[in-house]
Amino acid sequence: MKDDTKTMEGRETATLIVGGKTIELPVITGSEGEKGIDISSLRNKTGYITFDPGFANTGACRSAITFMDGEQGILRYRGIPVEELAEKSTFVETSYLLINGHLPSSQELNGFSVLLNDHSLVHEDMRTFFSNYPREAHPMGILSSMVNALRSFYPRLEGLSRVEELNVQVTRLLSKMRTMAAMSYKISLGHMVVYPRQDLSYCANFLNMMFNTPVKPYALDDDLIRALNVFWILHADHEQNCSTSAVRLVGSARVNLYAAISAGITALWGPLHGGANQAVIEMLEKIQINGGDFEPFIARAKDRNDPFRLMGFGHRVYKTYDPRALIMKKVCDIVLAKLNRKDPLLDIAMRLEEVALKDPYFVDHNLYPNVDFYSGIVLRALGIPTNMFTVMFAIGRLPGWIAQWKEDHDDPNWKLVRPRQIYTGPEQTHYVPIEKRG
Repeated sequence: MKDDTKTMEGRETATLIVGGKTIELPVITGSEGEKGIDISSLRNKTGYITFDPGFANTGACRSAITFMDGEQGILRYRGIPVEELAEKSTFVETSYLLINGHLPSSQELNGFSVLLNDHSLVHEDMRTFFSNYPREAHPMGILSSMVNALRSFYPRLEGLSRVEELNVQVTRLLSKMRTMAAMSYKISLGHMVVYPRQDLSYCANFLNMMFNTPVKPYALDDDLIRALNVFWILHADHEQNCSTSAVRLVGSARVNLYAAISAGITALWGPLHGGANQAVIEMLEKIQINGGDFEPFIARAKDRNDPFRLMGFGHRVYKTYDPRALIMKKVCDIVLAKLNRKDPLLDIAMRLEEVALKDPYFVDHNLYPNVDFYSGIVLRALGIPTNMFTVMFAIGRLPGWIAQWKEDHDDPNWKLVRPRQIYTGPEQTHYVPIEKRG
């Protein structure tokens, strides 16, 4: 493909010469100036496809939800910097922004909050499902199954318009997923399930459902509630990542919203995606077992011949400091100072952070602490069990998944996602009867 571009009928194009043919491909420009080459007609015109493992250079959709610039460390939801939302907004308001495309009025926010409260309870029969899961089952596997089951417990509503029904589905998911997560934790401990309270906010309700007991009432703290708000705001969307792409891909088959979200939860489960904050704590535990000496771990991370990765450092997209990490670090400092907790893992984490920020290798390779590093520490300080870290991530990412599914569902140019491949198997051969096989 030539480096120069032309204009065709007033539009910028790129020239591709392949297989003896010369074709003009339209250049698409985003609202922030980013450019892409539209190859949607490439196969029809040339018989060729593009090859891009991991889709690092492939734009799968046009989206008006989230903008991120990995080179400059920028993240915005619907044009609003995430720094402003973390400082001034709440998770509920941010969810409304992502899903509906604008900040709500007081009346809209109140109505949204009322719907979240109205749909916060979970069908009592679902407790049977929870109790029948093996005790060793990972919470993410349980959550994925339970979200998929929601469609059966809450079938299609009759007499509502599509918009009205979607609003109910959205608030059901946002509210019930939080309740199911807390319920599964309580059941895993053999404790009495704590029901949501009408007088508490979204985040306060979750903390109360998680940690309140008849013998030791949970003392709600504004700083800790704010910390959870910020954690979920920072995780609410992140452009076309693995789990979001899974939601869009599955949703392109026109499955129901619950099934698409279930697919996103499963994709998020991976240690290279949503499981990274859990992996941070597990790495810190290994360092603790090693006597607290993290130097061998740093040495392994620098060794190009060693596949070991220092979890919580660096990012696939951000080539500078993760903007979410800067915010989460401040939250981390506030939470640790408030709780005054003595935890050897947290001490190791703070020492590791100090060394990595000064080490030339980490600085030169842009291996700064990312949001997973600080969020893992904050969740541990809040008392969230390690195996529920990814569940916490999933609750936060839910409004982004919903917004992305909705945007794709409403796209008049929607297409069923069906990637191509380069086949590398054997050429045509013929069936050999079993008695003639060597």
